[in-house]
Amino acid sequence: MRSIVSTLAAEFGKSEQHVQNVVTLLDEGNTVPFIARYRKEMHGTMDDQTIRALADRLQYLRNLEARKAEVKNSIEGQGKLTEELAQAIDDAATLAEVEDLYRPYKQKRRTRATVAKEKGLEPLAELLFRQEPACPVPEEEAAKYVDPEKKVDSVEDALAGASDIVAEWISDDAEIRKHLRALFVQCADVVTSAAKKDPEDTVYRNYYQFVSPVSKVQGHQVLAFNRGEREEILKVSVDMNRDAALNVVERHAVKKPACASTAFVKAAAEDAYDRLIFPSVEREIRSMLTDSACEGAIGQFALNLKPLLMQPPVKGFVTMGLDPGYRMGCKVAVVDGTGKVLDTAVVYPTYGERQKQECIAKLSALIKKHGVKHIAIGNGTASRETEQMTVELIAFLGHGMDVSYAIVNEAGASVYSASPLAAKEFPEFDVNLRSAVSIARRLQDPLAELVKIDPKSIGVGQYQHDMPEKRLSETLTGVVEDCVNAVGVDVNTASAPLLSRVSGLNAGVASNIVKYREENGSFTSRRQILKVPKLGEKAFEQCAGFLRVPESGNVLDNTAVHPESYAAAETLLKLCGYTEEDVREGRLSELRERMKKIGEKRLTEACNAGMPTLNDVATELMKPGRDPRDELPAPLLRTDVLEIKDLKPGMELKGTVRNVIDFGAFVDIGVHQDGLVHISQISNRYIRHPSEVLSVGDVVTVWVLEVDEKKNRISLTMRKDRAKKE
Repeated sequence: MRSIVSTLAAEFGKSEQHVQNVVTLLDEGNTVPFIARYRKEMHGTMDDQTIRALADRLQYLRNLEARKAEVKNSIEGQGKLTEELAQAIDDAATLAEVEDLYRPYKQKRRTRATVAKEKGLEPLAELLFRQEPACPVPEEEAAKYVDPEKKVDSVEDALAGASDIVAEWISDDAEIRKHLRALFVQCADVVTSAAKKDPEDTVYRNYYQFVSPVSKVQGHQVLAFNRGEREEILKVSVDMNRDAALNVVERHAVKKPACASTAFVKAAAEDAYDRLIFPSVEREIRSMLTDSACEGAIGQFALNLKPLLMQPPVKGFVTMGLDPGYRMGCKVAVVDGTGKVLDTAVVYPTYGERQKQECIAKLSALIKKHGVKHIAIGNGTASRETEQMTVELIAFLGHGMDVSYAIVNEAGASVYSASPLAAKEFPEFDVNLRSAVSIARRLQDPLAELVKIDPKSIGVGQYQHDMPEKRLSETLTGVVEDCVNAVGVDVNTASAPLLSRVSGLNAGVASNIVKYREENGSFTSRRQILKVPKLGEKAFEQCAGFLRVPESGNVLDNTAVHPESYAAAETLLKLCGYTEEDVREGRLSELRERMKKIGEKRLTEACNAGMPTLNDVATELMKPGRDPRDELPAPLLRTDVLEIKDLKPGMELKGTVRNVIDFGAFVDIGVHQDGLVHISQISNRYIRHPSEVLSVGDVVTVWVLEVDEKKNRISLTMRKDRAKKE
């Protein structure tokens, strides 16, 4: 049996030493962001996603080993554990294989087979199932077991009971189940149909007559028909050629050459397949498809969430947030460049022309009073009307004011605004005004605002509410942590929710940091963070490199250089002929060239650090206080608006990718309704998934393919050649 480390090394294509180091680091309580960033020499520069995947797989393999031990102990307790069986359990590669081997020894509920055993028919079943050349005629042997006192009133009763026992043995055979499972995956079909004879037109119309091989069915299709089944709109089944499946069962259960009991065993095998095996394997296949679809959807959600969180901030500008609405009006919040609330209001642009003009007048006064540069509009109810009003507002202000707007994904804003966190942050505002503040801040710094919201509520996935809660939460929390730690956090301005996502910190310690700076003023060095209650040396080791202290006299405190590498950084500067003042003034443009001339061997020996660490140190020294998000394309800011009726086939537009899903991507093109770019319209080359080309937040050029005003659908293409042909 291979060790867990050997298995992981083979699966991930990494050296056993690097994998062992990661396992050790995880077991010592180090976080994934810390390991990925500050222990590169130990793991061969694996990224955070690889380390998380390795940690997940490590947990699975450890659970597998624990289950193997439980199963062996249980079977041994029954006195039935053989060397051969123990070896088979040890060699099992999945939990499913272990459970197949354990099935015959499990404590079962009362079945037809257990009833037959209670009637004393097990010896008859054993004799007939052995299928020996000298096997007696089943009817003659069964006559010996007729016993009215045991409720075996006839030969037929005895044979039926023996058949039930043999059928259960066949059903419990691990080899049969293993081969059948593989056959189903390779050859079975998933079939869906409408639950009612004359179904209504619903979103599940594509599945009223749907057939797909199990091996080719798409994850989004599985999630769709699962939901349709739960809503009792669809019927779903797995269709398998019965003869092909029976061949597998009989090949293992029926011995050759034929004997007197062959027909009996064949009949029992058919009963085993129809009554026991097929329903069980069908459930397993459905479960396997669902698990795979959920993992894929969770992975896609995570893939979409990262670029959404990492959208470039629109920093330093006074921003107006608009939370659109009909009945309750449009909620307005003006925040300064740091997110501090300057003003609030409620206007009613959808109530009529007079109210809209009053709204424009009121908002223009606020814009002039506070010097608003950008307007963030939530994309929910009444967004289209609010956007149209905003365009008129910008025109009313004139070009001299230079105001622009952006549509902001408001998913989760209402969840946040009604939360205890929002109530604590803005006790003086009602729920609606808190949403407007959140929308404004989402444009200013998406990451800092979105960390306050449960990632599941951000809504950049598909069927996220159908996902396993724990698994989805773990995955998305990991994405949030990776993003926060990749950017770094200003310890003197960050909110408690943002600080709680930093490596090594939790909600309690994050609150203590905020309380400490409120009572003692701004932190002036990284080491001062150790004075925060309940923040010990281990937590400091994990978090220090991700916390920035711009007010510190040591420039390294405002970089991602870890305190443990300060000596290496100082030695590197000295070797290359630079000073700390050069770092502050940004005069290190030749640092890489000087490092190259000195050579790797001398650098690593003098600095007592590996090259991965020194390269990271050099990057930070060249741009202290840098924000990696600044290197990404800026969000699309608009001053005008289109309506769906304005769109014509072939029209070229700029848009922002709002969501990436299995079959395409939704793009905001400045119309209230996002347009769909089908996967076939994304690239001229073949792609397996839209995420190979697109990420949430990407600014793309698209062409209109088709517009259906009645159904409010817009089809787009990113292939210019298709736009011309259409």
